[in-house]
Amino acid sequence: MAKTKHILLPKSKRILSEFGENIRLARLRRKLSTLQVAERANISRTTLYSIEKGLPNVSIGSYFSVLQVLGLEKDFLLIAKDDILGRKLQDAKLIPQKRAPKRMKDE
Repeated sequence: MAKTKHILLPKSKRILSEFGENIRLARLRRKLSTLQVAERANISRTTLYSIEKGLPNVSIGSYFSVLQVLGLEKDFLLIAKDDILGRKLQDAKLIPQKRAPKRMKDE
């Protein structure tokens, strides 16, 4: 199966890169080596390097495994928790207009 190339906007790339950097800093604060984290997360060191660089080709499960090793798995629940746009749409109560009644055929 051919690998698909992920095309991301520059802003999205910066966000992923910052996310990876935050994971790297969390690992360093805990004084854990890349080998230790990779073994505990059951991933390769190459995958861990890709996570810390914020590359989009890494599965979300691998990201979660690393967060679990670092004790940050509950931070995963904060993603999309405060959905401002969704709440505004919900509050606007946008409902579809009602359709006109069907015409009855004269028999």
